[in-house]
Amino acid sequence: MIITATPRYTRIIAEVWKPLTALFVWDVAVTVAYFVLPFKAPSLPLTLFGSALALFLGFRDTSAYQRWWEGRVLWGAMINASRTLAREVVTFLPYAREGELWDLKRTIVLRQIAYVHALRCQLRRIDPAPDILRFLSADEAARPLSRTNIANGLLDGTAGRIAKAQRRGFIDTIQQTQLERTMTDIANAQGGMERLKNTPLPNQYRFFPTLFTRLFCILLPIGLVETLGWATPVGSTIAGLMFLAVLQIGEDLTDPFANSVHDVPLSAMCRTIEIDLLQAIGDAAPAPLAPERDVLW
Repeated sequence: MIITATPRYTRIIAEVWKPLTALFVWDVAVTVAYFVLPFKAPSLPLTLFGSALALFLGFRDTSAYQRWWEGRVLWGAMINASRTLAREVVTFLPYAREGELWDLKRTIVLRQIAYVHALRCQLRRIDPAPDILRFLSADEAARPLSRTNIANGLLDGTAGRIAKAQRRGFIDTIQQTQLERTMTDIANAQGGMERLKNTPLPNQYRFFPTLFTRLFCILLPIGLVETLGWATPVGSTIAGLMFLAVLQIGEDLTDPFANSVHDVPLSAMCRTIEIDLLQAIGDAAPAPLAPERDVLW
């Protein structure tokens, strides 16, 4: 996620320079053809076309931003639920600083940290094993790593340990129910994230805005050449840049977990969970994740 209020123009140009270059070449070709081989430029209702296209692109960008914001809200819920789980485990289970009971507390909390990292990696389509093995032993990580949905495997294992604590008499059924309610909140948040990741915008939302924007950019110099003359390439390219930039915004926000500079800062939020949960059990915690070149990952 880019955290600066003012975007870097070099980054914007890097994302649209290819279609922008093609547009400029087309603008120059139309302008040269108009003066070398004079033709009557048709009267085009560019204002009407542009207004309709702007509304269309605005509606698409709003839909894309809603997806991005929902992803951020779901991860906010994950942070809160993770803190709640750690607090309940520490306070519900009897006090201990060593032995089986202490190991059970630490295991549940460390599994939750491994879980959020695994979920982050699954959403970004990268291997979660290295992050999981930072918190769990190879033997304990083997079973969830064998699952198709690794994060869900970790969550199932945590639920099993909570059930074991109830059978051993460490917690009562009311406390187990409360812990299960927190686990359900975590599972619901994961389901929402997977829905966003696995359900793209409808094809019409992706195909037609791109088609209409490119068509408008093709017609733009033809409608402007009589008015702007030799300045047509500059004027048409600048106007096209605005529409191409708005089109690109929708592309950038459609997938909030794309592991790009525009997505939800999953790494930073997982680090926040890691810090809070490690400190909840009295372990040393790393520093918060710092931005890299104005990007928080």
